Amino acid sequence: MTRRYWNINLEEMMEARVHFGHDTRKWNPRMAPYISAKWKGIHIINLTRTARFLSEACDLVFDAANRGNQFLIVGTKKKAADSVARAAIRARCHYVNKKWLGGMLTNWSTTERRLQKFRNLRMEQKTGRLARLPKRDAAMLKRQLSHLQTYLGGIKYMTGLPDIVIIVDQQEEYKALRECITLGIPTICLSDTNCDPDLADISIPANDDSIASIRLILTKLVFAICEGRLCEKSLSHNKIKNGLRKLDNRIGYYSRISKNI
Repeated sequence: MTRRYWNINLEEMMEARVHFGHDTRKWNPRMAPYISAKWKGIHIINLTRTARFLSEACDLVFDAANRGNQFLIVGTKKKAADSVARAAIRARCHYVNKKWLGGMLTNWSTTERRLQKFRNLRMEQKTGRLARLPKRDAAMLKRQLSHLQTYLGGIKYMTGLPDIVIIVDQQEEYKALRECITLGIPTICLSDTNCDPDLADISIPANDDSIASIRLILTKLVFAICEGRLCEKSLSHNKIKNGLRKLDNRIGYYSRISKNI
């Protein structure tokens, strides 16, 4: 994995309150290496470690995006929901920002059936078929569609298990993290001082309660994903150009042979 420069600024992280951890009474001893001090009853996160692991996470998602891998961003707490949706849409990632339904990944066949039903209902609504049904039936199907949109709207285009899952709050999204561990899906987690950093493949020590902190971390990761996708496009474009050039050379070669004959 090649190291790159992602413009991760310590001052910017301090302004976003990334360094504020939880109450000193509510902490996980495994986070001790990532804590630099105590201040007014709360732990202060070492931002140098945050910058290091955030940079590693950016390198990982850049390489994954360059290979065409798929991402899932999970953050269901109310204050993070909008930031998660905006970040995922910008990077063309799948996301869950309302509620994690148990077995969403480990019971993928059931999730796939729900998604197919969701797509069918959306198609019926677009074509106007729902409007032609009796009022009672139409109302029931519209309620189902609204429910599916709320919980599955962010993964409606997902056709298989994601390659990497980004989790905004390890404590809040513990079910999602356990499913990823069970399936061996690599995870990147925002880990506050009450989390276990050993559970995720890359734990980014950061404040997971501040909207500004969450937004900053997601912005850096999304930028890396977008850059990786751009490189993927340029590589595929170059391959197509090289293929066309070779084809032109072959056509020219065979045309010269036919003339000689």
